[in-house]
Amino acid sequence: MSIEVSQIVLNNGLTFLALTTAVFLIVVGYFLVKLLRDLSELTKNTNETSLMLNTELKPALKELNETIRSLNSIIQNTDEGVGSVKIGIENAITKTKAFSESLLGGFLKGFLTVFSLFRKK
Repeated sequence: MSIEVSQIVLNNGLTFLALTTAVFLIVVGYFLVKLLRDLSELTKNTNETSLMLNTELKPALKELNETIRSLNSIIQNTDEGVGSVKIGIENAITKTKAFSESLLGGFLKGFLTVFSLFRKK
């Protein structure tokens, strides 16, 4: 009778193990199917996002390129204008320096002439 009892216990244990394994496989299968469905949705959303970015980003990049070209043109014109102003200021300073040197030289020469006249008397 002990062999029959141990056989029954062994059969019950194997039955419990089989049922537990089946439940475990069903739970894992459910979560695996859910994971695959979520990954499919994620892939679809990623594809839609990339298409939207592609359609929205191209015009934005073209507009940015045009803006940069406009800014570059403005900067070049400003650079030319600054160069012209710089040359004009340099010319004015050179002429002012020459005029002041001649004026100062004439004043000094006149002062020395008057001083030498007063010194002789």
